[in-house]
Amino acid sequence: MALVDDTLTDEPGFRMSEATAGDFFALLKPRVMSLVVFTAFVGLVAAPVTINPLLAVIAILAIAIGAGASGALNMWYDADIDAVMTRTAGRPVPAGRIRPGEALSFGLVLSVLSVMTLGVLVNWLSATLLAFTIFFYAVVYTMWLKRWTPQNIVIGGAAGAIPPVIGWAAVTGTVSLESVVLFLIIFLWTPPHFWALALFKSEDYARAGIPMMPNVAGQASTRRQIFAYALILAPVGVLPWTLGFTTPAYGVFAVLLGAGFVWYAWKVLQMADDDHVMKPAKALFGYSLLYLFAIFAVYLADCVVGRVLAMGGA
Repeated sequence: MALVDDTLTDEPGFRMSEATAGDFFALLKPRVMSLVVFTAFVGLVAAPVTINPLLAVIAILAIAIGAGASGALNMWYDADIDAVMTRTAGRPVPAGRIRPGEALSFGLVLSVLSVMTLGVLVNWLSATLLAFTIFFYAVVYTMWLKRWTPQNIVIGGAAGAIPPVIGWAAVTGTVSLESVVLFLIIFLWTPPHFWALALFKSEDYARAGIPMMPNVAGQASTRRQIFAYALILAPVGVLPWTLGFTTPAYGVFAVLLGAGFVWYAWKVLQMADDDHVMKPAKALFGYSLLYLFAIFAVYLADCVVGRVLAMGGA
């Protein structure tokens, strides 16, 4: 006599999940999540108020889970276009390793878990900002902006720019000018970063029907806009020093990093219309990742060293 009724597995719509832990981890978009966690951590440490170390860990974990939830919801909704893009065809949902319903349930559970954990254990302002970020990325950007307007990255970039504000709010319970400046750096960095990618992946986006800037306005217009954003981003990256939030050491690094961004953007601007290799665009995309990590790392180091020196002189 069988201990388990095998007919149960024959019910319509019933199938044991074949997904591995690695597949569900991939749903979280770990590379994006790591950047979110890092910038949130910088906002948390930069805040001029001490926080219980355990609460700090809880806050960062909740933000990480919330970022992962956004990624899972994005992959659930975008499975149709991910399937036709070479860059994303191997993701768990379009590849068939995770069913859409599993991705949706996973994302919703993590969303509620992250927001409630942050609200109950830390404070409700940071939890509200996290909930807004998840909603904005999963609904406003993924379900609406991404498929509707070439300004999708510009407006949608707000979701990726909020993490340092969440980290700051988790410590202080407020939003300050300093955290808003950190928001602006990421917000202005996002368009040139993603448009550089869109330049050499324009065929992918065209196949998927996504109105990215190069496919709608053309490559020449996109290159000009990338350069314009670089010219704005460079001085905004120096604002923490000019506003007195950091030491001149940060200012020097920020000026050099911003100058590098403008130089790479200038190379993109000079690209020929028939350039199919697009080395300048690929170089800018790589440098933009370095820029964001470096400027936040220097900001973090400046804050930490400044406090250590202040404590030593006290």
